[in-house]
Amino acid sequence: MKKVLVTGGGGFVGMALVKALRARGLDCYVIGRNHYPEAEKLGAVCIRGDIRDRDFLTECSRGVDTIFHVASLTGIWGNWSDYYSVNVLGTENVLYACEKNSITRLIYTSTPSVVFNKQDICYGDESLPYPDTFLCHYAHTKALAEKMVLHANENSFLTCAIRPHLVWGPGDPHLIPRLLERGRKRELKIVGAGKNRVDISYVDNVAHAHLLAADNLAGPATAAGKAYFVSQGEPVNLWQWINELFEKTGVPSLKGKVPFFVAYGVGMVLEKVHTIVAPEKEPRMTRFLAEQLAKSHYFSIARAKEDLGYTPLVSNEEGMRRLLIWIRQL
Repeated sequence: MKKVLVTGGGGFVGMALVKALRARGLDCYVIGRNHYPEAEKLGAVCIRGDIRDRDFLTECSRGVDTIFHVASLTGIWGNWSDYYSVNVLGTENVLYACEKNSITRLIYTSTPSVVFNKQDICYGDESLPYPDTFLCHYAHTKALAEKMVLHANENSFLTCAIRPHLVWGPGDPHLIPRLLERGRKRELKIVGAGKNRVDISYVDNVAHAHLLAADNLAGPATAAGKAYFVSQGEPVNLWQWINELFEKTGVPSLKGKVPFFVAYGVGMVLEKVHTIVAPEKEPRMTRFLAEQLAKSHYFSIARAKEDLGYTPLVSNEEGMRRLLIWIRQL
């Protein structure tokens, strides 16, 4: 790698990746819809635009040898057309730009949600199939995009997908702030029995996995055409982990419980109501969220270890220490 482009480089994972790329001294270009002073301070070149603009993307990627496609529309609620245009059509544009500019390597940031089948998943591996139905547009469109990326792999154009689960760490604009806000307002209850285990992924470990994937594609290419689960390597009890975070930040611990079937039913009703009355407002509970909060979903990282040489650089304990420092600084 000499000259790389990161779509969504101003986001949480994207910024961690930009930091890691610049630490290697690589020329790094960042595409996003906003201005990112932090990326520019690192020496990255920021180009403002939208991945849904094919001509813009093609022009910006000239001379690049590797693209990290991190940009996506996240969340569990919204219009299908919005998710499809960003996550699917945007990925089509990335693939088009790669072809037009003879870019040889593409690393796609995916999600384990592409294989979530409404059942407990315990040490699932990459042989898990895509489900026939999805409970949220995000998971559905990410699966469609991942399929396209992996299918595009060929001798002269190498691709792979990284599937990090529940990314967290300093600078997190999504998971941690939402948990803390709901905890302080006492709006969060344990869904189900509270024994479900899940994977978590410290953000710097996720960036590390992306770099290892790029190195592999530039070398032995044993990762070409494959997807990889990455995480801390050991699942945590979701609710114990949340309560540990709450205890360390002065937020009341969670004790109340809601049966899974109740949360799922409420989610179904709220989805229907919001679709009719307030489609722009995310329901407090959805069927997908109920499943995610009550079911176990953790994955084997054996393939990532074998092909990429991946092991987490930052432990859960060290990650929590860094996270707490950041929270206190806020």
